[in-house]
Amino acid sequence: MPKKKEKNLVVTWKRSTIGRSKDQKATIAALGLNRLNQTVVVPNNQVILGMIKKVEHLVEVTEE
Repeated sequence: MPKKKEKNLVVTWKRSTIGRSKDQKATIAALGLNRLNQTVVVPNNQVILGMIKKVEHLVEVTEE
């Protein structure tokens, strides 16, 4: 039986990490975001969803 294809998530960095904790800054970097207003496409899995939950107030997420 073929695996069900997961949808990807489009993550855009919207708010600065100035004054935020080191772990939130590291999470933004781990998502592949380097610049404010940068957008990346990431797979929709539990690991990525946990990372997004940690910085949900800094990013905007849509489904691809």
